[in-house]
Amino acid sequence: MVIHIFIILLLSLGALADQDPFIGVNIGTALSDMPNPTQTAVLLKSQNIRHVRLYDADQAMLMALADSGIQVTVTVPNQQLLAIAQSNTTASNWVSRNILPHISTTNITAISVGNEVLTTTPNAATVLVTALKYIHFALVSAGLDSQIKVSTTHSSNIVLDAFPPSQAFFNKTWDPVMIPLLEFLQTTGSYLMINVYPYYDYKQANGAIPLDYALFRPLPEDKEAVDLNTLLHYTNVFDAVVDAAYFAMKYLNYTNIPIVVTESGWPSKGDSSEPDATLDNANTYNSNLIKHVLNNTGTPKHPGVGISTYIYELYNEDLRPGSVSERNWGLFDANGRPIYTLNLMDSGSVLANDTTGQTYCVVKKDADKKMVQAALDWACGPGKVNCSMMLQGGPCYQPDTVVAHATYAFDTYYQQMNKAEGTCDFNGVASITTTDPSKSPIAPYAKPYLCLIDNRVPNINTCIND
Repeated sequence: MVIHIFIILLLSLGALADQDPFIGVNIGTALSDMPNPTQTAVLLKSQNIRHVRLYDADQAMLMALADSGIQVTVTVPNQQLLAIAQSNTTASNWVSRNILPHISTTNITAISVGNEVLTTTPNAATVLVTALKYIHFALVSAGLDSQIKVSTTHSSNIVLDAFPPSQAFFNKTWDPVMIPLLEFLQTTGSYLMINVYPYYDYKQANGAIPLDYALFRPLPEDKEAVDLNTLLHYTNVFDAVVDAAYFAMKYLNYTNIPIVVTESGWPSKGDSSEPDATLDNANTYNSNLIKHVLNNTGTPKHPGVGISTYIYELYNEDLRPGSVSERNWGLFDANGRPIYTLNLMDSGSVLANDTTGQTYCVVKKDADKKMVQAALDWACGPGKVNCSMMLQGGPCYQPDTVVAHATYAFDTYYQQMNKAEGTCDFNGVASITTTDPSKSPIAPYAKPYLCLIDNRVPNINTCIND
């Protein structure tokens, strides 16, 4: 029996090691000027983001992600758990309404039934596992259970005595929930979703945790944290928290359930009580986190078993209540401009496309329209710009203005020529700008430029229509 269990454990961890870990991004919507779903989809594609997590199952967002290949985790909001847990029928209706209309075109791969329920909505805790089972049963009935995993996200606060990791255990108050939950995850081949925030661990430690240890910065060996029970060395908080969750599952005799980190990040701005919420620290943490995940480092307990992680979050959310830091976790502002430039050399292409300092070629304000038209004719002729998208009936025909069409053509030529000197002049009617034309307050620029992005980025096949 011992040998049999050991073989199962090796096979399970071996399967995990064979899966390439990924970096995803959470998409919150508490913005006063929330970009529309198509704009968000364009941003995701321009940054090569292939995994996203939604805090609901927004129909417009799921439609915008159609045919993109982006893998999507959707969420059953906490306030819907009590209703879903009442019957298979209610859960089936939720799946029919939110999943089935999109599954043929949008790559939905997971459903999180609730978000941090145990710590934020404890009155729903007793029905949490029932809700998961009913949602899973609805997927089985629809033949989607092998395609879509079902789990629920947890705050890392449910793990107590987290260091040394080998001594960690789940808050025993939640044993009546965690034991059947882990049994469900193991039976269905799903994974434990957990939110990991070294920023809060560092802040709450009052100096006991070095900042470098929280930020993945290199530490001298004598400064590494050592679990004296296992003699494992920990060089960062993230790995220690993840391993604490592994050991907490082991404490309950579950050793083959993988972990996905559904939220992790660092705020770029804080108030006077948050001096370490800075642009530099946010850049350092997220850059190092991405490298750590994509390098398939794993953790000291499971080296080489990558921990797929979703960064919190895509946008700064200016409507979130609380301290200044609560509104400053985003990688981008509402206009799609980076909050800071990630340092991702040699770490793959995800989020590596720096849009800071990007230059564009646009029609000069008040340029002579006849000269603009002549330059447009040249760009679409001898300049060899593909202007077919702007023909009548084409996706970029509207707005049918010479300025809008010329901006499309001029910038296409400028980019194709690798922004060489003199390629954005067009007899004096064009100029270089650092303002993204798709975000320009001058409306005629917006749609053609987004259609231009459609031509550059694979799998984008729709343009802004509003």
